[in-house]
Amino acid sequence: MTQDARSSFADPQFQANPHPVYAEWRRTDPVRWVRLPSGLDAWVVTRYEDARRALSDPRLSKSLPVGAPRSSALSADIGGAVSRHMLASDPPDHTRLRRLVSAAFTARRVEALRPRIEEIADGLLDAMSGRDRVDLIDAFAFPLPIQVICELLGIPAADQDSFRAWSTIIVTGSQSGDRLPGAMRAMVAYIRGLIADRRAHPGDDLLTGLIEVRDQQDRLSEDELSSMVFLLLIAGHETTVNLIGNGAFLLLSRRERWDRLRADPALLPGAIEEFLRYDGPVEAATFRVAAEDLEIGGQAIAAGQPVLVLLLSANHDDRFPDADEVLLDRAHNPHLGFGHGIHYCLGAPLARLEAQIAFGKLLGRFPELRLAVPAEDLAWRPGLLLRGLRSLPVVPGSPTA
Repeated sequence: MTQDARSSFADPQFQANPHPVYAEWRRTDPVRWVRLPSGLDAWVVTRYEDARRALSDPRLSKSLPVGAPRSSALSADIGGAVSRHMLASDPPDHTRLRRLVSAAFTARRVEALRPRIEEIADGLLDAMSGRDRVDLIDAFAFPLPIQVICELLGIPAADQDSFRAWSTIIVTGSQSGDRLPGAMRAMVAYIRGLIADRRAHPGDDLLTGLIEVRDQQDRLSEDELSSMVFLLLIAGHETTVNLIGNGAFLLLSRRERWDRLRADPALLPGAIEEFLRYDGPVEAATFRVAAEDLEIGGQAIAAGQPVLVLLLSANHDDRFPDADEVLLDRAHNPHLGFGHGIHYCLGAPLARLEAQIAFGKLLGRFPELRLAVPAEDLAWRPGLLLRGLRSLPVVPGSPTA
């Protein structure tokens, strides 16, 4: 029997704190058949061990069609231009596509970006100084990662406002209503324009590298090229925006956390892992489809049925001691915030570096930073894929020199 979960997912109270509902699901029916906000029926996986196994199970395909939601579908032209990337493919295509961009995200290459990320962060914090109140999302959490990924790809930072508007609608998915097809068309047109411009004017950047692979070695189709840029643009900033925003909220909503991290900066790397576990930026992994009959957590899954792994729920399983507490010094934290298996987030080293720089500088520069509104007044973004605040109003206080 299908459980209609659309009202739960759309409830602002659920969006603000989904953990009690997920805890009940883990306890009573951990792999359940539900109707999602899009109108699609799917199995949702809520427990840690089931989720971890599902994320690495080759019988759960990323390339098989999920099934049309009950909202208006995208045209084949637009759909093909955004869906032929590594996150929506299985081996051997996934292996080939991931290899093309993996060199840009090695630990050594990412660490080389540190001085530029620090420079961008310093400039954003300079602009916050002297202001009575700022939205930390608009002023810091969003512009830092978007500027980094734009520079990495070689994309004009001047386009970021339009890009942000489209991206917000796209990651909200079906809950964006009739705005979604228009945003997708605009994004695809923008990406195709970028590719055409870079073909005419090559540069020393990742986008040029992807184009050269496509044009010289014939290893990327046109749809694969545009899809890869689409994935890198959206995944390259949306997750880090929410990692910074959600982490700042966790620190500022309980002042003793903020004070402890300021007093002991050595806790910062582990604290970021705890942010990723407790309120990570990705609520659910992207859809998988059963390529054959299989079983997850004792539940029979028929071939062709879609499966959604709820990372946020899995990360609050009793696999973690005191799972509903934020422990800045949690000793062992094998969270699923970046996924697991062959689709583990390629940009995880970059996201971690950006977060360490962002929090380190924020804590040092604005020691008196505090929320400008009660925590319960903050609104969370709708949508099942990503988890993040719409805004985070703060009072910066007096900056340090």
